[in-house]
Amino acid sequence: MTPTPRTIVITGASDGIGAAAARTLAKAGERVVVVGRSAEKTRALAAEIGADHHLADFADLAQVRALADTLRSTYPQIDVLANNAGGMMGKRTLTVDGNELTFQVNHLAPFLLTTALMDTLTASKAKIINTASAANFSGKLDLFDLNAEHGYRTFRAYGTGKLANILFTSELHRRYHGQGITTAAFHPGVVRTNFAADSSSPFRHAYKSVANRFMLSPDQGADTMLWLINGTAGTDWISGAYYAKRALAKANRQAYDAELARGLWEKSEELVKASA
Repeated sequence: MTPTPRTIVITGASDGIGAAAARTLAKAGERVVVVGRSAEKTRALAAEIGADHHLADFADLAQVRALADTLRSTYPQIDVLANNAGGMMGKRTLTVDGNELTFQVNHLAPFLLTTALMDTLTASKAKIINTASAANFSGKLDLFDLNAEHGYRTFRAYGTGKLANILFTSELHRRYHGQGITTAAFHPGVVRTNFAADSSSPFRHAYKSVANRFMLSPDQGADTMLWLINGTAGTDWISGAYYAKRALAKANRQAYDAELARGLWEKSEELVKASA
């Protein structure tokens, strides 16, 4: 008997590891829903793999709310939500919502999308997979300076966003595991993609230089994401944890601070409500 295809929503799916994972899952017969910022790239991938697609720019929380409304009304069951959208920006910039751009795109927007979909996700006993990064070690989360008004640096801001992804994962587990949610964060490796290409970050040059040849392919970078999506929490991996290369990975010491995780959740709720 052929298993019923799962509905798998992947954000940041128009390029890189998101697109690689979407192709693999669609080929396996899953119902993939691709979400991207670029209309051209997102539509092209959806047409290629025969998937539904939706557009949203995470720099605008109104678009994230609209996306959540559309997903809720279109898909009564969501088996997997892969929060993969993110990126490294350049100089400190505020979004239309008044939040620092790196923090909003990497953390606040996926936080809003996930919590707005929580009724559907809990009813579906869904997996929530969050793309983090080893860059979390360069981050420093200050609950009283989430918008990086003091001492902003590009890579630190990105690292703080990725640290927030890990803290969000552990707090998701604490709050919702009892309702059937399983969740994990992971580091994909340094992947040969268009990462940072649209930013003014100096790191964008590395992705176009000779260093590019030493980076992982998008398919290689998607490996741990696919392992988490296809594996079973409690058997193959531990819910609430952070992974790299299909194994538990060490993170920034702040990632293990339960009170910080709780505080980040509460502050995130305040920030997304303020923009409503």
